[in-house]
Amino acid sequence: MEPDSPAIQTKDLTKRFGTFTAVDKVNFEVRRGEVFGLLGPNGAGKTTIVRMLTTLITPSDGHAFVAGFDVARYPRQVRENIGVIPQALTSDLDLTGWENVDIYGEFFGLSRRERRERGHRLLHMVGLTERANDLVATYSGGMRRRLEIARGLIHSPDVLFLDEPTIGLDPQSRRAVHDLLETLREESEITISLTTHYMDEAESLCDRIAIVDGGKIIALDTPVGLKSMVPGADRIDLVVEKNPAAIAEMLRPMPYLREVNLDGGNRLQLSSNDGARAIPKVLEAIDSAGDHVTSITVQKLSLEDVFIHFTGRTLRDEPAKKVSLFVGAGMPQQR
Repeated sequence: MEPDSPAIQTKDLTKRFGTFTAVDKVNFEVRRGEVFGLLGPNGAGKTTIVRMLTTLITPSDGHAFVAGFDVARYPRQVRENIGVIPQALTSDLDLTGWENVDIYGEFFGLSRRERRERGHRLLHMVGLTERANDLVATYSGGMRRRLEIARGLIHSPDVLFLDEPTIGLDPQSRRAVHDLLETLREESEITISLTTHYMDEAESLCDRIAIVDGGKIIALDTPVGLKSMVPGADRIDLVVEKNPAAIAEMLRPMPYLREVNLDGGNRLQLSSNDGARAIPKVLEAIDSAGDHVTSITVQKLSLEDVFIHFTGRTLRDEPAKKVSLFVGAGMPQQR
C-alpha cells in the first residue's frame, strides 16, 4: 500500500439484493493508521458495507479499494492484506492458544520461523504468554477475544476489521480489549475499522465515526465534530429560588440559548451551542431580575444523543430478521 494512499476508499459503493438496495452510493475514505468507526441501527447497511470491503460479497455498483486493491478485481490481494475479527468467537476450542495462532499463520504461507517469532510476540502483546499452551476450551470469553485479535494479526495486515469486538464481555475484559487496541494504534500504523454498538467504545477509540442509516452515510466526522453538528449541544439544568416561569420567559430571547423549558418545580432546562459563554450571561440576567440560582449543572451532549438526533431511534430497536447461516447476516432473505 502506498504511504499516502487511503487504507480504505469507496466510490458510489452500492449493493442490491433483488429490488432492495442495502447500500446506496456510499463514499468515504479511511486514512492509513486511523481507527474508523461504523455506527448504525440493525439493518442500516453497515454489515453489508463491511462484507463488501472484506470480499465476502461483490458490490452491485461502484468501487471499493482496501489496502490499495479493488475488492472486486483483486479479492485475493485484499484478503492477504486484511485481518478480520468477526463478532462470533471462532478460535478452535480443541487447540491450544499457540496452535490457533500458528495454524492461522500457516494458512497465510508464513514460514515456521516467521510464525514462531510473530506468534510469540503477539501472544505476549495480548497477555496470553503464560496460557499459550493451554487448550482454548479453558479460556474465558475475554481471553478468546484477545487470542483472536492476535491470530488476525499474525500475517501483519495493513487493515484490521473488527465486528463488535467486545460484545458479551464483562467490563474488565472490555477494558483489556480497549487497552490492546490503544496499544495497536500507538505502536503500529495498522488501520482499524470498528463496528460497534457501544457508544463509549466508539467515542474513546475512534478517530472518526460514520453513522449509517438506510444504506447511506448520514454523518461522518470526529466524535467532537459529530456533536458540534447537533444544535444546542450543551444542556444546562438550573434551579431558581422564586419564580421559574417568569425567569424562563426572560431567558428565551437570549442569543446564546436555543431552548428554555420548565421541568417541574423550580427547575429549568436550557440548551445552548456554547454553554461556557451562555452561563455567565444567564446568571447575570437572573440576578438582575431579583431571583437566585440555587443549583446549576452543565452536561455535554453524548454520542448516543448524537446518534438519536441523526437516526431518530436507539441502536437496537429494529425487528429481528430471518437469515440463512450459509449466506450470512446483512443479506435480506426471501420468506
